[in-house]
Amino acid sequence: MKALIAMSGGVDSAVAALLMKNEGFDCIGCTMRLYENDTVGLDLLDTCCSLENTKDAGGVCEKIGIPYHIFHYENEFTECVIKPFISEYEAGHTPNPCIECNDRLKFGYLMEKAAEMGCDYLVTGHYAVIEYDEKSGKYLLKKAADKTKDQTYVLYSLTQSQLAHLKFPLGGIEKTKARELAEKSGFSNARKHDSQDICFVPDGDYASFIERFTGKEYPEGDYTDREGNVIGRHKGYIHYTIGQRKGLGIAFGEPRYVCSINPEKNTVTLVTDKELYTDTVNVSGMNWISGEIPSSPVRCKAKIRYRHRETDCTVYPDEKNAKIVFDEPVRAVTPGQSAVLYDGDTVLGGGKIISESERG
Repeated sequence: MKALIAMSGGVDSAVAALLMKNEGFDCIGCTMRLYENDTVGLDLLDTCCSLENTKDAGGVCEKIGIPYHIFHYENEFTECVIKPFISEYEAGHTPNPCIECNDRLKFGYLMEKAAEMGCDYLVTGHYAVIEYDEKSGKYLLKKAADKTKDQTYVLYSLTQSQLAHLKFPLGGIEKTKARELAEKSGFSNARKHDSQDICFVPDGDYASFIERFTGKEYPEGDYTDREGNVIGRHKGYIHYTIGQRKGLGIAFGEPRYVCSINPEKNTVTLVTDKELYTDTVNVSGMNWISGEIPSSPVRCKAKIRYRHRETDCTVYPDEKNAKIVFDEPVRAVTPGQSAVLYDGDTVLGGGKIISESERG
């Protein structure tokens, strides 16, 4: 069996390659080149496209004795990830570009490349588990053994056909075990720290990146309360996200938080903490991993951001959309983020959160 291993230069994908090689797979390592320095306007010192990381990935492949390739997807990444990321911010949303990158690049273009190369599987270093359920004849996406590293939230868009040709070798091991394996194998990246920021915004300053990339200026505007009363001035709406408290540059008698963003009026609405809660969330682009839309409401748990606590809810499916009603209100629902559904350790699916005004 032949496998294409997606390698970022980090320890996880390196160990994924090692495990597949040890299982007897005919492995090929590869790195996706997604952007250049001038695209992001910063030195690529610690990102998946840095020279250091491609060197580390190639070094691992040489050490375990498998071929290594660099594939160029700079144009595709710009069109499928960077431009939609900017469009979402310009619409007053807060996107998760890692989900788009997985959906369009890794499990889109790279899976196509794997098939062209005659590979049976595409392999990544994600912490998640794929199981085949004999009873239903379906593939299941389940949480990783290491719950602190579980990445199923960013994998909810996977389909049955994709799951049939994917391998996540790290799903059943702890992160500490992965580092031990890397050290025993003499990998130079065994102790490399995990990446935390969005890869093409390594300094975390999203607004500055958008301004550099577009060449636009996003002017100051008004802070308002829920009634529309002007209560101060903001420095440009792309600098804010729902639930934000720090960096508002304005003081009140009690803490205020961003509740909504209106690009057309160039306003940012601030509220008290108790006003941030809601029990209903609407999503679009709903993907059910089973490939079948439920014919009746579904009881499950959902999380509305990567680090959010799962909360009991009832989901009302409607073609590619869904309404999620939580048993208890959730805080700071953010358009552009995703709501992901769980039944225990099994991922049912998910979709992108939309605002009330976007409902069709």
